[in-house]
Amino acid sequence: MRWNHQPPPPDAVAALARAAGVSPVLASLLLRQGVADGGGATRFLRPALAELGDPFLLANLEAAAVRLRTAIAGREEVVVLGDYDVDGVTSTALIVSVLRHFGLQPRFVVPRRMEDGYGLSRSAIDRALEGGIPALFIALDCGTNAHEEVAWLRAQGVDVLIIDHHRSKDAPPVDGLLINPHAHPRDGDGAWRHLCTVGLVFKLAHGLLKLLRSENHPVALGLRLGDWLDLVALGTVADLVPLTGENRILARHGLARLQAAARPGLRALMQVAGVRLDGELCPADISFRLGPRINASGRLADAAVAVELLLSADDAFCYGTAHQLDNFNRERQEIERQITAEAERQIETEFLDQPGIVLHSETWHPGVVGIVAGRVTRKYHRPCIVLGNENGMAKGSGRSVDGLNLIEMLGTCGDLLGSWGGHPMAVGVALAPAQLAEFRSRFAAAVLAATGANPSGPAVEIATWLAPEDIGAPLMDELAALHPFGQANPEPVFGLRGVVLRRPPEVFKERHFRFMFEDTRGRRHYGVAWQQAGRLPPVGVPLDLAVELAWNFFNGRKLLQLELLAWRLSE
Repeated sequence: MRWNHQPPPPDAVAALARAAGVSPVLASLLLRQGVADGGGATRFLRPALAELGDPFLLANLEAAAVRLRTAIAGREEVVVLGDYDVDGVTSTALIVSVLRHFGLQPRFVVPRRMEDGYGLSRSAIDRALEGGIPALFIALDCGTNAHEEVAWLRAQGVDVLIIDHHRSKDAPPVDGLLINPHAHPRDGDGAWRHLCTVGLVFKLAHGLLKLLRSENHPVALGLRLGDWLDLVALGTVADLVPLTGENRILARHGLARLQAAARPGLRALMQVAGVRLDGELCPADISFRLGPRINASGRLADAAVAVELLLSADDAFCYGTAHQLDNFNRERQEIERQITAEAERQIETEFLDQPGIVLHSETWHPGVVGIVAGRVTRKYHRPCIVLGNENGMAKGSGRSVDGLNLIEMLGTCGDLLGSWGGHPMAVGVALAPAQLAEFRSRFAAAVLAATGANPSGPAVEIATWLAPEDIGAPLMDELAALHPFGQANPEPVFGLRGVVLRRPPEVFKERHFRFMFEDTRGRRHYGVAWQQAGRLPPVGVPLDLAVELAWNFFNGRKLLQLELLAWRLSE
């Protein structure tokens, strides 16, 4: 494993530390994020909701707010169709909740993966219209390239509003209103260009309230946008969008709102998922506990169940539904384990030398292959696309590694694909099985062209080197100001030089180990290494450690813990 470290200039570190009133360690981390002056440091460390931009600066958002005002004034029938992942579910819950406050009773539907496929399909639309033709149809987290479907809805006399953040190779629809910063980029939109759909829906809600408050609408005057920030944080963190700009502001304040567990459905889900209500909520709780349970309903059943959970105020319903989602997640985990094992066998026997990997099996559940793609991508450190079978098509998801844009990779293979789209780090793909061999070859060639003849293997990126004496509560307090960590704001990995273990590491559960060492002051530092019991560090020799720092809450105690990512013998 390679160890990379690119230190910022010492004079820049010292200057920022003085200007921002922070330690050199924090100044170094801020410089890595592109923060170079005291004002920028204040905005980054204390992101304020007041810094959110005017929502009407987004293309088509003011027109969309006016259309919603018309729907509210006329008590119109509204239908909402949202995607079945966490972003789509939270987006649906947010817009339905807002419209209910204004007296509307919008019907909502979530595509059923195995019946309707992905996005704004005719099958999903037909289900959505079973209760009648509405005046307004709102598509969330899908629809940017749904030209035929939008045209069909317009032919029925239905107005169409699409709120989406996916990139597309096609021109946007012209028959409906589309809010999508990638389809309608504007100069100066960097702060909100990478909002996911729930963030865009929040901006629309902001615009609607702004419009109605200017008219002294009594309901708008009484609503607080902050009440929906828990949904925004949930969708934003789960969707792997960059946690910079307005995403950082919304996620930071939304996590605090989520920590309060004021929404009955989320409170029930947090308790079922084992999220401590009296601890410190972090993005990992969303990524590994809450998000997977919401996603599981869409992967294996009907994600409308998850929307109902987020909207409900009935505690009994919420706890019953949360347990139902937990059961779906357990089923999903078992399916995932089986597919992951098969996928790894395919890689080891057929594709280990490929710079970009495409895997396929007709027996793999298309609702789970995205998770498997993430697992094998991390293990083999190269972009992987994992495909199952759905209605005669090879269909699935891909995940990438830092520095490789999957949208660009797939752009070289677009003529082979029936459909594709997504983000630089995560995509959805569908193609005819007959095209698999050619797609596999061209995808690998595209990755090779992007990485060069020697694609990089696993590496650990050291944010900054510390002395063990630097580790303590004051440093942890400073790191807390960098939260939340995620895409484009990764959790810092610290390097420690010359650490000597005096006791052998303690293996537990046959896969992990614990370790302890002392600094020059005699203070003991405790750490854990997950999934590394097969490579124990030696005792009594100087070691370099790559670690993350975290508080461990256990038995009512708060302990500082090092999480070991890699070790090597000191030079």
